[in-house]
Amino acid sequence: MNNTLKINLKNMSLDEMISLANGLGKKRYTGRQLYKWIIVALNNFKSVDGTIKTVWEIDDNNYIESVLIPDNDRLTLCVSSQAGCPLGCSFCATGLNGFRRNLSSGEIYDQYLLTKSTLDSQTRITNIVFMGMGEPFLNYDNVMKAIEALTNELGASISAKKITVSTVGLIDGIYRLADELPGLKLAISLHSAIDDIRNKLIPIAKKFPLAKLKESAKYYAEKSGNRVSFEYLLIKNINDSLDDARALANFIRAIPCKINLITYNPVEGSKFQRPDEQKVSAFRDYLYPRAPAITLRKSRGVDISAACGQLAGHHNPK
Repeated sequence: MNNTLKINLKNMSLDEMISLANGLGKKRYTGRQLYKWIIVALNNFKSVDGTIKTVWEIDDNNYIESVLIPDNDRLTLCVSSQAGCPLGCSFCATGLNGFRRNLSSGEIYDQYLLTKSTLDSQTRITNIVFMGMGEPFLNYDNVMKAIEALTNELGASISAKKITVSTVGLIDGIYRLADELPGLKLAISLHSAIDDIRNKLIPIAKKFPLAKLKESAKYYAEKSGNRVSFEYLLIKNINDSLDDARALANFIRAIPCKINLITYNPVEGSKFQRPDEQKVSAFRDYLYPRAPAITLRKSRGVDISAACGQLAGHHNPK
């Protein structure tokens, strides 16, 4: 076959695969079968708290991870948007392991489809969060194409308000999301409201200083009518002092928001440590009267390396 006629099936969405099969004179289910064979579930790891991490093989030596998180009446699927991540955040296992490629919209959506296929008919995935491997705004078009399938009544039929896109603060993506899909929820991985500290934790933050990030967050809140979620990972002796809490309280003024505090989870190869419980409590207590909403989020799936910052995309045969 002429090389110019070859098609990379891994980059096709489910609908595109079905259309290809139909064009070849095959039935609809043939396209679905091809699509499912492209992405393979290698391992499932179940935590003592009920969290399930799945390692998927997307092509030779490329692995991504998604996490299913049960929480009372909610069942949240945390999906990946990239194989690896190019941003190199110093606290994150994904970033420490480098970047391989963007995921196609089909590879993103299939994390939902194939996870759903493992559940009984009475169990429904209620929420989707783009907080897995990768920076969603660096793969914006494919992420939005996957979200179209997730929200379409012929697809997953999940309400847009149940889908959260997380970013480390890529301002152009925040403005674009506010203008194009304001119904989605936005989470910003802040981790410090002091530029010097944030720049060390998130290298790309040097291009997006906090003053400009704040303006983009206010813009999103005004356009969407939704509160912004600020994710704040507390790291011992890095960003967990009362001075850090004061800076955070000042930063969020005039932004309709909620703050999710998360204690750092150990990552192999990182020098950072988990903060003392007393400092975590003091940080939270300082913010309570000064912030509209605060949650000290319990880390889920720590024992299977499925918690915030722990997704590495490694294939472990065990």
